[in-house]
Amino acid sequence: MDSSSGSHFNNQPSPKMMPPRQQVKSGVLHTSLSLVPPPDAFGSPNVQERGPNSDQVRESPTESASSRDTWPDPLIVSKQMEREKQKEPENNFAENSVTRHISRLDKMSLRDICSERVDIIAEKMHHLPYEFLDNLKNQLRALIEGTSGDQIKEEYIFLQKMVMSRGDLTEKALTMAHRGQLELLVAVKTGIQAFLHPTVSLSQASLIEIFLYKRCRNIACGSQIPADDCTCEICSKRNGFCNLCMCVICTKFDFEVNTCRWIGCDACSHWTHTDCAIRNGQIGVGPVKSGGMLFRCRACMRTSELFGWVKDVFNQCAPLWDRESLIKELDCVRRIFHRSNENRGRNLYLKCEELVEKLKSGSTEAVACKAILSFFQEGEMETPKTEEGGVMAPQEAFNRIADVVHEAIKKMEMVENEKARMVKKARLALEACDEDLKDKNRELAALNLERQKKKQQVDELQSIVRLKQAEAEMFDLKASEARREAERLQRISLANAQKSEDDYASRYLKQRLHEAEAEKQYLFQKIRLQEESSSRDTGPAEPSQMIMYNKIQDLLKKI
Repeated sequence: MDSSSGSHFNNQPSPKMMPPRQQVKSGVLHTSLSLVPPPDAFGSPNVQERGPNSDQVRESPTESASSRDTWPDPLIVSKQMEREKQKEPENNFAENSVTRHISRLDKMSLRDICSERVDIIAEKMHHLPYEFLDNLKNQLRALIEGTSGDQIKEEYIFLQKMVMSRGDLTEKALTMAHRGQLELLVAVKTGIQAFLHPTVSLSQASLIEIFLYKRCRNIACGSQIPADDCTCEICSKRNGFCNLCMCVICTKFDFEVNTCRWIGCDACSHWTHTDCAIRNGQIGVGPVKSGGMLFRCRACMRTSELFGWVKDVFNQCAPLWDRESLIKELDCVRRIFHRSNENRGRNLYLKCEELVEKLKSGSTEAVACKAILSFFQEGEMETPKTEEGGVMAPQEAFNRIADVVHEAIKKMEMVENEKARMVKKARLALEACDEDLKDKNRELAALNLERQKKKQQVDELQSIVRLKQAEAEMFDLKASEARREAERLQRISLANAQKSEDDYASRYLKQRLHEAEAEKQYLFQKIRLQEESSSRDTGPAEPSQMIMYNKIQDLLKKI
């Protein structure tokens, strides 16, 4: 538990607290902002963490509805200024001095706008194209976001310090400023990117008042400061503080409404983040006899009882919360009553812890909402006791009972209205279902008709398929017969070819044999004639010639 867990408030609590925090204004722009506290909120600027109440509006990771400080740390600023003095001696100016010269028009930078005279910059900016001004705004957005590194953050801190140190930025001087120049100066001083957004259009007078801490820097509020002409110490000493939308402790603002995370003081109408109150000891245990949890307003130092306030907030707002919001609210109440010594406060703490676990394990928000409302209703029906532990006077008891009955009747009326709304919604849903059913029946009839057509087409296709199958079988049979006939003809042709080859070979051999016989006869005749002619001319033949003739005759005989 935080440091406030052991705090004891002995002041007598006020009879009631303010209702849940409502919307500051209706019909105004709810844009996501990056915000800073006023420079003199705590004597010296300091860097703070983001507030926890930033889930109402989300537009981008770098911009949220939660107040996010971009105010420079004094140590960082001093180091940055020392580095700047060493690197750029020409930028070393006195506390309220203003540089009298400006760079060329096409080289105008954010440093020029933050350091040069208002009238000179205004005259130059009248001749600048809109694209150049948009480029300057985009550069400043990147510096405010500071997502590119420490160097970018230090550059923005240096620009902010430069603007804060100027003494010539009076209302008279700012009336001569160009609108774009004024938007850049306000964005640098407050650290709010929304002033650079093209859809946010504030009058020049409003921008001047915001710059001079005469109007709330929360665009959704826009109240004159001090709001409601409050003369308390906080509103009179904190520059730019608005008691209608800012936390008394951290001076941040957000767009949370209908929640337990903002506590309002019924006496002075100042608001405080519940987390800030717990962290700074503004919520603690009451007197020993009661032991209940009390809230002490830092603005007026009056105390208020918290159990009845939490009960009123849940009775009015719990049906409107979604699952995530309900978990956050229950966790907030659990942290408020963590160290309560009172029975009902302790029971509320245990109940919230139980419901948070059930919601995280899958239970519906409707069941949890009904359970916490039943818990408060059961607490009302208990026997009323005085602070000394005795029974109340009959008249006071009757008044308490009448209040309980009246509140029960109001709850029943709310439930009745809710049920009537649900019945109406259910009736409309039923009528819509009937219409849908008729449409579905018509579609079903059309589908059945289409199904019959498709079935007929399928039957026709099946008959065609069977016919084609029969034709395929017939063609397959004919192909088999043709194949067998081709095989038979092939065998016949092979046999005929073999027979033709055999006949041809036989005739050829016979022909060759007749030719050889004729040749043989011819040679015999020729040899015989040679023998006869040689025998008549030369007488007996020589032995060698006779031998050769004999060999020739033998060969001819073999042939």
